[in-house]
Amino acid sequence: MMLSEKVMGALNAQVSLEGEASAIYLAIAIWCDRNGINGCANFFYAQSDEERMHMLKLIHYINEMDGTAIVPAQTQPPVDYDSIQSVFEQVYQQERKVTASIYNIFDLSQAEKDHSTSLFLQWYIDEQREEEAQIRTILDKIKLIGNGPQSLFYIDKEVDKFLKAAPSEDEAA
Repeated sequence: MMLSEKVMGALNAQVSLEGEASAIYLAIAIWCDRNGINGCANFFYAQSDEERMHMLKLIHYINEMDGTAIVPAQTQPPVDYDSIQSVFEQVYQQERKVTASIYNIFDLSQAEKDHSTSLFLQWYIDEQREEEAQIRTILDKIKLIGNGPQSLFYIDKEVDKFLKAAPSEDEAA
């Protein structure tokens, strides 16, 4: 079965979103590294890798379905951020944007009666639910920790725990 032009276009737009998220998370990781927030840096390096894997998974699917995957051009992500708290707020909004896009592609694939793409996207729907929940949990921890003088130290330790507790993509698949 071949992808419709609409579905292929939507999947390629998702490839671009995943690439953008990977670049943003890499920029955040670099910022965290520069600011001595090593646990957060490691978390965002891993998130960047994960988003790149999501992009590649889409590319492979498009190719498998006899479509044409398009390597996205990326815009330069910011190099400075106000605070780790604002970083996680931005990340949460980024994840919600990705989730909304996945849902739109799923709806489109349903309308196009593209059952293969609908089934393929189920993994992304599950993944986005987990990613949004993880970021919300981190935001809740950040709120509990507050903005005191040692807050950054404790936030960094908590985020590092998330990275160490998370199964790798290979284990989860």
